[in-house]
Amino acid sequence: MAILESWLPPSREHWELITFLWQFFPVTIHYLYRALISPLFLNPSMSPIHPLVLASALTFQVINGTCIGGYLAGYGPTTIGDWSGSMIRIEIGLMIFFAGFMGNIFHDDELREIRRAAAENQERKAEAQGDRAKAGGVEKVYMIPENGLFRIILYPHYLCEWVEWIGFWIIGGWGCVPARTFVVNEITTMLPRALSGKRWYIDRFGKERVGSRKAVIPGLI
Repeated sequence: MAILESWLPPSREHWELITFLWQFFPVTIHYLYRALISPLFLNPSMSPIHPLVLASALTFQVINGTCIGGYLAGYGPTTIGDWSGSMIRIEIGLMIFFAGFMGNIFHDDELREIRRAAAENQERKAEAQGDRAKAGGVEKVYMIPENGLFRIILYPHYLCEWVEWIGFWIIGGWGCVPARTFVVNEITTMLPRALSGKRWYIDRFGKERVGSRKAVIPGLI
């Protein structure tokens, strides 16, 4: 409490530190979820990753993190004066970012629920047959999720990811080149995958089962 009392109300020095640390919060919370919490604690199973894919992802994230970190630490606005008049824009950007972030978590969990259900069914069958060895793995099960934006598009988690980083771009402002570049990179790499994924869904489940769902943008693509 003594520490909090010495910070309230925040002095100019403390306020600058708070605003400096806050710049990193959206990126930090996203990658805590994406890189640590989701794969290590939430996913019931994971497919093998090709070393080339892992190396490409690592290279991209190092470059992207360096660009964003460099902008926030020195190349972009760093003082209260630089950020003055930006409060409304930052608030709007934060709301958009967290709307995308929560949507991302929700739709990711819908996909995980399919694997969780498959794992539970497989475990019950293995126990009924007395084969405990088969209960350890999870066979691949493919379904079309029905909740949330999955009712109208096949890759809502992609869309929510874009919304997140558009929100982050708004926070940084039009001149935040790393954030803008990140949004462009996300869309240009994930959109072709979503379109390819829709073709896969149609081949596997048929046009009638896929219905009027678009790939990633409701009513458009």
